[in-house]
Amino acid sequence: MKAIVVHEYGGPEVLKYEEYPDPVPGVGEVLVRVAAASVNPIDYKRRAGLTKDFYPMTFPGLIGVDMSGTVAKLGPGVEGFSLGDQVFAMADNTYAELCVVKADALAKVPKGLDLIEAAALPLVTVTGNQLMLATGIKAGETVLVAGAAGNVGRSAVFTAKDRGATVDAGILKRQFNEAKTVGADQLVATDDDAAIASLALLDAVADTVGGKTAEKLIGKVKSGGVYASVVGAPQSAAYYPTVKMVHVFSKFDRKTLEYMAAAVRDGKLVIPIGPRFPLSQAAEAHAAAEKGGVGKILLVP
Repeated sequence: MKAIVVHEYGGPEVLKYEEYPDPVPGVGEVLVRVAAASVNPIDYKRRAGLTKDFYPMTFPGLIGVDMSGTVAKLGPGVEGFSLGDQVFAMADNTYAELCVVKADALAKVPKGLDLIEAAALPLVTVTGNQLMLATGIKAGETVLVAGAAGNVGRSAVFTAKDRGATVDAGILKRQFNEAKTVGADQLVATDDDAAIASLALLDAVADTVGGKTAEKLIGKVKSGGVYASVVGAPQSAAYYPTVKMVHVFSKFDRKTLEYMAAAVRDGKLVIPIGPRFPLSQAAEAHAAAEKGGVGKILLVP
């Protein structure tokens, strides 16, 4: 098969379009013919060696965590899937024409959802959902989502609204127009100190950005509230002992992915799709993704 092979850590130029051995499904695994993979920050951070302490690569190796496609072969013991089924998943080594996925980490694409665009959804929607659930937010409570214009943030906003919460979308001032499709009750410019100062105390914050924004927002969480983050606690967390800190790591959950994907299909959740690149142009796709602001980039074999 053709795949994007990485021989060393580095910039986008280390992504090589080459022949690579076809994967073979083992017990409980499914071979999927990839229709599309999507580009995530974890992909280019891993390529650059920024995650080697906890998510290293073995060279030559493949990258990629999101994919959609059709079932090409079933390994021994697999039930619930048939040849030709349209599926998507958070997996490993998805920048390739073929990918092996554990059957219990695979979901069927909901009817009516575009197969290629489905590749944009697994990591960001599951992460956003799990981030919001980690806040414990309930109907009638108020949560601020930091980085709400991003795809994880959008997914967190949807989850909170679906639970009956009031949602403030924390965005940059330049993002106000694109944030109109986020679905929040109020837009808050997190790069405007006056806007932060005027916020009433919050039951929770769901943070996707960290840094200086986190330092500002933690002070707006009421005593007994929750600060959940996918990027770690703010550096000043020790000064707020009455705020519960939760660091969220995304874990695949089939029901969550199906629920979030159905919301996208039904127009309840908008995940902007950016340009589609041929798999052979993965280097160009990474360069574009690292510039930011272009929607979810897809790689199509």
